[in-house]
Amino acid sequence: MDLHGNVSRELAHQVDLITCYRMAPHEDEEETRERACANLVKVLLAAEGGNEKEEGGRPRLPVKAWIPLPILLPGEQTSTRDEPAKHIYAAVPEVEAMEGVLDAAIWVGYAWADEPRNCAVVMVTGFEESVVRSGAEKLAELFWKARADFKFVAPTGNLEECINTAIASSSRPYYISDSGDNPTAGGSGDVTWSLAQILARPEFQREDGLKVIYASLPGPEAIRIAFEAGVGATVTVTAGAKVDHIHHGPITMTGKVHSLRTGDRYAQQEAVLQVGSVFVILSKLRKPFHKEGDFRNLNLDARQGVDVVVVKIGYLEPELYDMAADWMLALTPGGVDQDLGRLGHSRIQRPMWPFDRTFEQEPDLKARVIPASHEMLSLDDAGARLW
Repeated sequence: MDLHGNVSRELAHQVDLITCYRMAPHEDEEETRERACANLVKVLLAAEGGNEKEEGGRPRLPVKAWIPLPILLPGEQTSTRDEPAKHIYAAVPEVEAMEGVLDAAIWVGYAWADEPRNCAVVMVTGFEESVVRSGAEKLAELFWKARADFKFVAPTGNLEECINTAIASSSRPYYISDSGDNPTAGGSGDVTWSLAQILARPEFQREDGLKVIYASLPGPEAIRIAFEAGVGATVTVTAGAKVDHIHHGPITMTGKVHSLRTGDRYAQQEAVLQVGSVFVILSKLRKPFHKEGDFRNLNLDARQGVDVVVVKIGYLEPELYDMAADWMLALTPGGVDQDLGRLGHSRIQRPMWPFDRTFEQEPDLKARVIPASHEMLSLDDAGARLW
């Protein structure tokens, strides 16, 4: 699983083998898949050898220790590039290496879901219950003690502050994360608010102004018009805000078609429209821009041939991080607004850090052993408060 997901008590009950990424960004995706498969093989081989079987021949399933924590933070504050997540996640393989442990995992939760089940979770699985319990409790204590140390992975500001900083900086290219509409975090990808602010800036209204790439905005009708007109033509198109129009409506732009592309597995069709000195990437379907090739395929140099790159993302993915001379995370509006207090959560369990900064008592971080999927989950287990 993605470590930014939720593991409710019910999910922990239904799944007997579970693990998640240990890196954010998720550079260990293949390693995690291999570990999950290896764990399955270990359980089956142990049963085949007669070491881990229940009466009747059923394979003995691992003990599952589950600990919910009253913490709910976005991935942009819990990247394993930085402390404290770096040392917390470094402890996960140490717990996994303990005799009797099969796997250990920490989920930070999905901060934008206003659901009672939503919070950080530690799970450790294995065949020695006492060791599995103690390993889970060690990780939970590490996480809880570090709760006040989490911070954003980059300097933050509102969009105006980020643009002003980028313009004044000598670092090129300067990247700005339009984080509130990150499509890979659950944003619609079609919020137009940020692009409207950028196009209104006088610094970007002349073709010879500071060169800016904006990635991106879906607009099927805009794509149709651009393709019919062809590269070099000047067109007027309207795009965005079909799904999320809370903060700004569809945006109308007049500009020159810089490039066209067909065949992208996500976008299907893409067009770049030069509006002043801003190169706006449009797509038939929404698409994340995580790699240098995503830009090069559109005749855009996002490494050396541009002043500012604004991309709908959270923390910069590895290639973008390498390409950026400097960067900021813009706290922009949208479905995955990083300023969690603006979203008005009302259904999550309380108290919850950082929504609540004081706790009348410390949370119960004792491990709870969750029954195997073929066993009943007791009413006490199913209805109990998380902490």
